[in-house]
Amino acid sequence: MTENPTPVVLCFSGLDPLGGAGILADIESISSQGAICAPIVTAATVQDTQDVMSFAPMPPDLIVEQARAVLEDMPVSVIKIGMVGSAEIAQAIHSVLKDYPDIKVVYDPVFSTETDGALSTPDLADSVRALLLPLTTILTPNIHEVHLLSPGSDTPAAAAVGLLETDCDYVLLTGTHGKTLDVVHTLYGNHRELKRYSYKRLPHKYHGSGCTLAASLAALLAITNDVDSAVHQALDYTHKTLVHGHRIGMGQFHPDRFYWMHNKSK
Repeated sequence: MTENPTPVVLCFSGLDPLGGAGILADIESISSQGAICAPIVTAATVQDTQDVMSFAPMPPDLIVEQARAVLEDMPVSVIKIGMVGSAEIAQAIHSVLKDYPDIKVVYDPVFSTETDGALSTPDLADSVRALLLPLTTILTPNIHEVHLLSPGSDTPAAAAVGLLETDCDYVLLTGTHGKTLDVVHTLYGNHRELKRYSYKRLPHKYHGSGCTLAASLAALLAITNDVDSAVHQALDYTHKTLVHGHRIGMGQFHPDRFYWMHNKSK
């Protein structure tokens, strides 16, 4: 092993056959930051750039076996969680996380698509609150997801602060689904709002923007080990992937996660 090995990020995510979201988005985002992605598929999906038709969770035992094989062999710096899919898989991931308490966890709580295409079973939110949030370093929900995980909260801010009570260290509340002129993302920690980040609102809808943010954040956290720097860099990177995105299918745009490579000569 070299003295300074390339950081490894272990990812639990769904397989999107479009390549826009899920585990393929994780691989591209993490690779773009100069880290290695160790991918574990939690579910297979049937979807296009407009909606999800169906999904099928992977066997929980297989997920655990894959994760433990990676963790026992490679120096994993951060674990990134995306689509979990079912309560049984949440339990499986929990069984892995609790044995590696020193590894930071970035969790993008995926439950459905923007058009309400289901990517989880109805009982998943309760399992996530009980099993995964207490072991999460940074949670990256959008406005809909934060209310699902913190039901009864009057505002997204109250919901985000409430989730800190689960022992989750930080909540990065994304503002893409907000009604503000610019997109405002807010970082919460230590029972309060810590910082806001504002970006120009773009005119299109994007397939995989949340996955891109969480995965790049996980990679940057592995590299820098500094939350504020990792969050800021990940948000900047994600915004640029959207600016350079393309409409490949008949629905949402694809982020260009290697925009920096494609524009070298321009």
